[in-house]
Order: sequence, then structure tokens, then C-alpha cells
Amino acid sequence: MLCYAYQIKYCINKYYTHPCLAGEIRAVEMTSNTTSGNVCSPPMQSTSNGVFQGDNPLDFALPLAILQICLVLVVTRGLAYLLKPLRQPRVIAEIVGGILLGPSALGRNKSYLHAVFPPKSLTVLDTLANLGLIFFLFLAGIELDPKSLRKTGGRVLAIAIAGISLPFALGIGSSFVLQATIAKGVNTSAFLVYMGVALSITAFPVLARILAELKLLTTGVGRMAMSAAAVNDVAAWVLLALAVALSGNSQSPFVSLWVFLSGCGFVVCSILIALPIFKWMAQQCHEGEPVNELYICATLAAVLAAGFVTDTIGIHAMFGAFVFGILIPKDGPFAGALVEKIEDLVSGLLLPLYFVSSGLKTDVATIQGLQSWGLLVFVTFTACFGKIVGTIVVSLLCKVPFNESLVLGFLMNSKGLVELIVLNIGKDRKVLNDQTFAIMVLMALFTTFMTTPLVLAAYKRKARKSDYKYRTIERKNADSQLRILACFHGSRNIPSMINLIETSRGIRKHDALRVYAMHLKEFCERSSSILMVQKVRENGLPFWNKGRCGDSVHVLVAFEAYQKLSQVYIRPMIAISSIANIHEDICATAERKRAAIIILPFHMQHRLDGSVDIIRNDFRYVNKRVLEHAPCSVGIFVDRGLGGRCHVPASNVSVCIAVLFFGGGDDREALAYAARMAEHPGIRLVVTRFLVEPNIAGEITTVDIGDSSSSNSISEDEEFLAEFKLKTESDDSIIYEEKIVKDAIETVATIRKFNSCNLFLVGIRPTGQLVCALERSECSELGPIGGLLASQDFPTTASVLVMQQYPNRVPTNSGSEMEEHSPYVDTESS
Repeated sequence: MLCYAYQIKYCINKYYTHPCLAGEIRAVEMTSNTTSGNVCSPPMQSTSNGVFQGDNPLDFALPLAILQICLVLVVTRGLAYLLKPLRQPRVIAEIVGGILLGPSALGRNKSYLHAVFPPKSLTVLDTLANLGLIFFLFLAGIELDPKSLRKTGGRVLAIAIAGISLPFALGIGSSFVLQATIAKGVNTSAFLVYMGVALSITAFPVLARILAELKLLTTGVGRMAMSAAAVNDVAAWVLLALAVALSGNSQSPFVSLWVFLSGCGFVVCSILIALPIFKWMAQQCHEGEPVNELYICATLAAVLAAGFVTDTIGIHAMFGAFVFGILIPKDGPFAGALVEKIEDLVSGLLLPLYFVSSGLKTDVATIQGLQSWGLLVFVTFTACFGKIVGTIVVSLLCKVPFNESLVLGFLMNSKGLVELIVLNIGKDRKVLNDQTFAIMVLMALFTTFMTTPLVLAAYKRKARKSDYKYRTIERKNADSQLRILACFHGSRNIPSMINLIETSRGIRKHDALRVYAMHLKEFCERSSSILMVQKVRENGLPFWNKGRCGDSVHVLVAFEAYQKLSQVYIRPMIAISSIANIHEDICATAERKRAAIIILPFHMQHRLDGSVDIIRNDFRYVNKRVLEHAPCSVGIFVDRGLGGRCHVPASNVSVCIAVLFFGGGDDREALAYAARMAEHPGIRLVVTRFLVEPNIAGEITTVDIGDSSSSNSISEDEEFLAEFKLKTESDDSIIYEEKIVKDAIETVATIRKFNSCNLFLVGIRPTGQLVCALERSECSELGPIGGLLASQDFPTTASVLVMQQYPNRVPTNSGSEMEEHSPYVDTESS
């Protein structure tokens, strides 16, 4: 049991500068000075016996910590959702959430503060927060690749140095102003370095997520910003280590020197001892095999041990974790397995506690009077001026265009968690007082918040003029090259997609088909997303796959093997973007690669037994957006296992394709695609045209769906069918028939008889009275016929390809439906 006087001393050392607790601690200190009894307060127990036995759960460590964590998650995630339309990184919501939960907002209610965040619980909260910080810095170290730093060009290095040196010098200059006003009596040397580091930092993880959100990662300015930020990040940690060494309690300068030299010795020993061990572990982990749990546990224990060593030296424990993160080999599955194991727990659960811990130390009310607010404006202006102007000037000297130089300046000005780490260490070591700390936190919040809107305003994308000829499969020259952009979500889509490509390749020309296979991956605020970006290289938009990493190796092997066995040119790609705007990548790539058709996977995965798995409902809205904005024809592929779950060789292809033709551009596109497939010797094509009995054609009750058939469309259908029949009349593998039906009921009954084919090709918006009389499908993106064929009630195991011909777009009301039901809202027009 700790003595009460000892607890008072600990509270004074730890929380004397806390804006909410300073007065209380002083009062307790005065009480202890006037009380001579040997009163000892019991320590905070971990678990309670429950409210029914008279215990208050908030008086115990575990239930109180659970309540704090849940409250933090609700507030920060709610703010992140509200700020999403503004395209702000999640760190903004977490900083604001921490400030709101602290004494600046909710904490002004003392009852709430003492109930939810009492002084006795702050040790547990800070411990959890710093534990999350240790592993987050380990992840941040994994994100930084020393090889890429060595390859940094002279131009990028000059921009990085300018982005550090000028803000650092201005930070030192501003420290003299603050010392003369609100920061009197602090350690001068440590304060100078802390202010310089705080103003010169660029948050590498935050910058990467901003670039991904704005789709600038593959641009020249994005690559320069990422490389310069990586150099800046490493330099900032070195300077922060120096600042920590200078901010010790000892008055002797030799102690600070020994701390700094010991830190350097730790880095050298880590390179000589830990690096070979990590390399050996990485070599034992092979692609496609699970990583041994022993290696994961040993690495995590080593990270904690490194934190213990650096904390013992006198540097923060996070430095050891950061160094070990940098030493982890980036090639192979080892680094990815480490990130996968810990990133969700750390980034989603523990790290937000660090922002709350910072928020509890931030009291905006300490910024009072004209002088304090003037200092806030002064510090913010100094930080922005140093970063932006320094980067712009050097960029212009390196012959970077002015527009890109301006964008680089804005991007390098982003702060974030790294800034808060610097400020919190300075606050804990009493280098920064309450008022200075609050000013610096607001400065970091403002500079990060302004990055996205300023970059959007400054960056002007070059309009790409593309007037390529073949945007549809239906064309006069049927022998011309067909370009397909085939998208897929994961490895389970690959076998059917390859079999669909195999049926499309024909036999007339060696280069008759060119396929771009795009793997759609979501970019989220996780370290794994940064690793994905680092494993690919820039080759237009989106990313081209480079390294054989993670599940991408299966994609590469599958498509490379198919390309060698067939006559198809196929290029695997990977698009890394947020679900809210990944459709922009798809459409832009189709435009850039002059694709005639985009093939999208349906958001439901059909099994051979008839059951359905919903992959992600978000992809349904992606498909709808692509249908609205595509620069070419679009096909949505409802996969029921076309050809089974493996690639079917060309000699073994035996597929029956059925085209249900009602009329209109979409149906003509479906038939044009099917005619091209029928060139394959293993394909049998059945084309069925549905007609209404002439004597009852006017009696069918129709439902207006917004696109009435015109005489021009009918004449185009007749001309197209006449040409198709003329070309295929001597081909025994193609059967053309016409079905005369009375009404929609008979139409559906006729369609249900098609249960022996392997693939249906239909249009999204067929025309005619029969189609208008059909009921609307639950999936509007499939249309009435496609929705019927894709429903679980339809008795077939055949896959379905639903076609939309360019420029026969879906009606705009589907877009409004999409925005109404989608949790994502586009903030930028396509």
C-alpha cells in the first residue's frame, strides 16, 4: 500500500502541469501539509464485485478503462464519419475528439471529469496509450523503407532539407518570443530544440493518406512529397531524440551527452544484432505459407524490450520500437504478417487513447487575452511560412513547375500524430507549459486541416484528351482489336474471369484481344495500405503490380500462366483507392487504356449449390457509379462458377452461350460480344429474339421506365440482326431463333426453360413492350432480364453477363438511389 504522501508527490511530478488537476493537487498538497496523521489511501483495485454488492464500477481500474475506451471510440469514429465529406484524414477527428473529451469542452463539467477521467485512472490510461504508441511507431518504422531513402534523388533531398531547415530556424526564433511572454523559466536549450522540431515535422503516415484520398500517390508531385516526407520523418526523430536528451532533469550537460551517445549506441547495436535475426526470420517465411507464430511473438517481445532499453537510457520507449520497425525486412510476407496481426488493435483501439491523453492535457481556456491569441496566430503563421515558402523556393530552384511547387509546400505542411508525440513529450518533461502546449496543439490541428482544401484548390490535373474510336464492342470492323478492362475483388473471382477471357479471345488474329486485369483494393487508414502503395510502382493510373507480395502473387501467377498458355496479351494491375471513389480509377484507366468494355464483378458471389454470399455491399455502389460515368461499354458479371473453379484449357472449352434479345443498344452490344465469343471453336451460341404476337401487341400493359423505344432504334436492331444472320448462316455452332409470346408472364416462362446453357448475355436496358411490362428487379444495375436471371429463384447454374452499351447510360434516378443508401458520398464530380 502506497503512503498518501508518496501519492501526492507522484501526482505533483506527473500531473502538476495538468490544467484540470493542478488546482486539486495544490489543495491536496496543502491538506497533507496540515495533516499529521499517517493516513494511507488504498490503491485502485482492478475489478469490482458489481453494483448489487454495493461497488461503483467507476471506482475500479478495469471497468473504468473499458468505459473510457468505448467513449473514446464512439466520439472519434463519429467525428471521423462527420468529417469524411471534407476528405480529412482520421487523425483530425482523433485530435478534435481528444480535445472535446478534455477540459476544453466536456471537461469543464467537473462531475463528468472526475467520474470518467479521475486523477487515479490517468496512470492506467497513459500506460495503455503509450503501449499503443510504441507499437504504432513500430508500424511507422515498417512503413519506412531505408532502400527507398538511399535511392532518393538530389532534387527530393534538397526539398526535404529545405522543408526541415527553414522551419527549424523559424521555430528557434519563435521560441525566443514565447520565452519572453508565456514560457518563462523553461529549459532554454531543450525549448529551442522542441520548438524547432515541432515546426519542422511532416507527418509521413498522414501525408500518405491525404495523397491517397486525393489520388496523387501516382503523380510526380505525390512521389516527391512521399520521398521528401520520409526523409523529413527520419530527420525529425533524430532531432527529437536530441531534444529528449537535452530535456532531462540533470543540470549537467554531460548527462544529456551520455544519453544521446547511448541512443546512438543502441542504434548501432540494433543494426549489428537485431537486423541479422530479423533477416533470418524473414527468410524462413515463404510466400503462400502462414508465418510461424513463434516469429511473431519473438518480434513483438523484442519491440517491447527495445522500448525498455531506450526508456532506461533516458529516451522515450517509442524510439526503440521505431528503430526495430525500420530494421524489419520489407520483402516477403514477414512484414505484412506483423502488420496484419497488430495494426487493427493498435490503430483502432489503443492509439485513440493517446489523443485523449493529449486532450486531457490541452485546455484551450488557457489561451486568454489578445497576447495569447496573437501568439497562436504568430506560431501558426511561422509554421506555415517556413514549410510552404521553404519548400516552394527550393522546388522552383530545382525546376519544379510553380503549380506543383505550391502543392508540395501545402503537402509538406501537414502535421498529425508525430507532432502530438513531440508536444506530449515536451509537456511531460515540463519543457512546454499549459498555454504553450495548447497553442501548439491548435497549430498542428489547423495546419493539418488546411492541407486537403489547399491542395484541392492549387492542384490542377491536366485534362487528358482521349478520342479513341472503339468504345463499344458493336462496330463496323468486327476484326479490330478488342480491349477489355476486367476488374475483380479477390482470388475467388480469378478462375471464372480467366474462363470468360478465354471465351472472348477468338482465333482470327494473334493480337485480337488485349486485357487489363485490375485488382480492386480498398485504401484505408491502416499501415497495410501504406505497404501496398510501397510495393507497386507508378505507371499511369492506377498502380501496376510490381513485387510478388501478399495475395498479389496469386494474381500474378494466375494471369502470367494464362498468358503463356493462350494468345491473349494480359496485364495484371492493382487499383488502391477508397471505396467511395475507386470508380474514378476504373473509369480513368478505361479511358487511358482505350478499353471498349469494362467488366465488373457482381457484388454477390453465387455458389454452385445456388446459395449466395454478399462479398461487400459497397461494391454494388461502385458498379452503379461506373455505369454512370464509364467512357465505354460496361458489363456486370454474375459469376456462378463459369467453367468450374479452375482455368479451362482452350482445347477443353465447351460452353453454351445464350443471348436473350429484346431490342435496343444494350442488347445489340450483348449480341456483338456473343458473336465475337462464338469465333472460339468450343463455343456454341444460341440467340433468341422475343417478339410480341401482332394481334395483341397493343394490349400489353406497359410500365414507363424512362426510355421509350424509337423507330430509329428498331431500324438499327433490324439492320444489325440482318447482318448478323448473314454472317452466321453457314456456322453450325450458332443457332438463331425467334420466340413469339403473348405477354410478360409467357416471356418469363420461356426464359425459365433456358437451363442448359453456361452463360447468359443480356442487356441492362432492353427495349420493347415485353420488357416494359416486366417487374422491376431488386438490383436495378442488372436491369429486368439480368435481375431475373441472377435471382436465386431462377433454376439455373449459368453465369450472367449484363451489358450496357456506351453511351446508353443508366437513368440518373439510380444515382440518387445510390447516394441515398450508400454510406459514402462523393465530394468531387467525375
